[in-house]
Amino acid sequence: MKFQSSSLALACSIAFVLVVSGCSTKADSSLAPPFRSAVAVTPQSDDDAAPPAEKTGGFDGKRAFNHVAKQVGFGPRPSGSPAIAQLQQYLQSELTSYGCKVDSDDFHAETPVGRLAMKNIVAKIPGEKPGIIVLATHYDTKLMPNFVGADDAGSSTGVMLELARLLCSKRDRYNVWITFFDGEEAMKDWSDTDSRYGSRQMAAKLAIGGDLPKVKAFMLADIVGTRPPRFKRDDNSTKWLVDLVWRAAKKLGYGDVFLDQSLPVEDDHNPFAKRNVPVVDVIDLENYPNGNLYYWHTPQDTLDKVSPRSLAITGHVFLESLKQLQSK
Repeated sequence: MKFQSSSLALACSIAFVLVVSGCSTKADSSLAPPFRSAVAVTPQSDDDAAPPAEKTGGFDGKRAFNHVAKQVGFGPRPSGSPAIAQLQQYLQSELTSYGCKVDSDDFHAETPVGRLAMKNIVAKIPGEKPGIIVLATHYDTKLMPNFVGADDAGSSTGVMLELARLLCSKRDRYNVWITFFDGEEAMKDWSDTDSRYGSRQMAAKLAIGGDLPKVKAFMLADIVGTRPPRFKRDDNSTKWLVDLVWRAAKKLGYGDVFLDQSLPVEDDHNPFAKRNVPVVDVIDLENYPNGNLYYWHTPQDTLDKVSPRSLAITGHVFLESLKQLQSK
């Protein structure tokens, strides 16, 4: 994703950021083996632990965290890599084990580093009516040395897997598609043509097939493991859907997490928003680049940056928001 702000260029002048990561989405074109990354596999404090699942609508933050750890264990997972192929197998295996009907879309994308094989994976939960509610994440990591993307890709993918475990055995009014996008990250410089390969593919495919008008809501999660989480309203999202999610969060007691402040974000929801699909992006970019996201797009985005409690909060809010959408 890319944070849109007139202060971004100024932020890039900060020496620490320049040294550690730069401030653009440009990455090295090759991975530097062998992969080495020190990660912590347990929460840093009791306050960081996931609450009991019965307090978060059944969502198990510890299970979601374990999914993040599994992804990090594969190492860097840029599109087209052997590691992402391992992750694809893991995602499909987990989803199948939950009783999900799993569809995949294998496609090739022309990128600045060549033609890459990519795969979108969708767990499709049938409903009683034709409408579709999409819950989405991306699972690829940025193409750069030793970047395991524990928070950026790993956290939201862990949340969606745990949501699939809870939802795949249920039937409700509308269909639910839990979607895992490949190719969100830019291969070199973020642009309309170098980024969001998987979401652009799916939006175009649904439009061509005539199914896009059936999508009643598109809910995206990205970078949701932060400590502490601070989600701002995205100016590029649909106001009524943002309002619904933020009201759900406040109802559940997370008003200090889902903030009444805003910023514009470019992410996997944009290709759907451009086609008039109602969208919301739940993403923590509050303090980029100097605060709790100092590790964004750096090798420091390791497992110790991810909070099971934050995953549980995100999952709980998605469940409540979905419940409200199903009642409409």
